[in-house]
Amino acid sequence: MKAPEGWIKSHPIITTQIPTGITQNVKDLLASREVENIFENSDFVYMLNQASGDRQILAKQLNISPHQLSYVTHSGEGEGLLFYGNTILPFIDRFPKDTELYKVMTTKPQEVASE
Repeated sequence: MKAPEGWIKSHPIITTQIPTGITQNVKDLLASREVENIFENSDFVYMLNQASGDRQILAKQLNISPHQLSYVTHSGEGEGLLFYGNTILPFIDRFPKDTELYKVMTTKPQEVASE
């Protein structure tokens, strides 16, 4: 898997552009040296629940302690870790479901269809 060309070129040239990637399979993503370079140069990572094999890869790659890993091990909705530079913050986000914003942001089709 080759990294998108614009992703690599945009960072040093345009500082207002924020390249974004999302994956559920970290092992597959990091199999590419190009993508691994992008990941290593990322200043911000928003990490949710991770599979066991992926947790081990990420723990090594991002220097995550066993305690910190507990936040992405069988975690619930809205729970995980935020990485910003050298700072790792655990979070639990209980977003109120009775708001218009939640209705727009939800990724659960059954909640949208029930209206």
